[in-house]
Amino acid sequence: MADEKVHLRQILQECRTALSAARAEELSCAVQERVLALDRYRSASTVVLYAAKDNEVLTERILAHALSSGRGVYYPKLDLRQGQLLLLRVSDPALELRPGAYGIREPIGTDALNPSALDAALVCVPGLGFDPSGQRLGRGGGHYDRLIACMGPTVTTVGLAYSFQLLEALPYQQHDQPLDFVITESAVHTAGHGRSGRRRQAHEGGVPRCNC
Repeated sequence: MADEKVHLRQILQECRTALSAARAEELSCAVQERVLALDRYRSASTVVLYAAKDNEVLTERILAHALSSGRGVYYPKLDLRQGQLLLLRVSDPALELRPGAYGIREPIGTDALNPSALDAALVCVPGLGFDPSGQRLGRGGGHYDRLIACMGPTVTTVGLAYSFQLLEALPYQQHDQPLDFVITESAVHTAGHGRSGRRRQAHEGGVPRCNC
């Protein structure tokens, strides 16, 4: 399974890199509009975003709407010593985000929110690949899996992707955390299980040990 994931990462990374900046922005715009139209976003008081890197789906349009509508906005920051993502509130990304681990822009502060304290939050998650059941192929560090495992049942997790990143099925392990939705420029895919435990389709992933 590890070799299969490595191969998939290489192929999907090459496909995403081949996108022009203009095309990535165009597709990202469509993805973000679908997020903003999602009922779960409309009811969310808090949004967790990421700073896109290497042609990932952009999140600036969601950011602008969330801030203008008074929602709390958080970004992840990687704690390399603990191997986990911390969540810090951001009100002005231009001033508060700086290149951190692996060159990804992340908050400069230190006042992190315990992810278990998130309530009625929408969490946007990047990735290299996804499938309709909510499985995700990330960079391989497992950081988002550990973060999501610490979140409560009122949190909605959403994978943001281009259509070519949506595969029929991804290999997964027990510790991989399935997402609630996968959204591309062309469709909203409701995944296997919501975090509230309500069954949507016959699919369930394992839950890793939460160290937060």
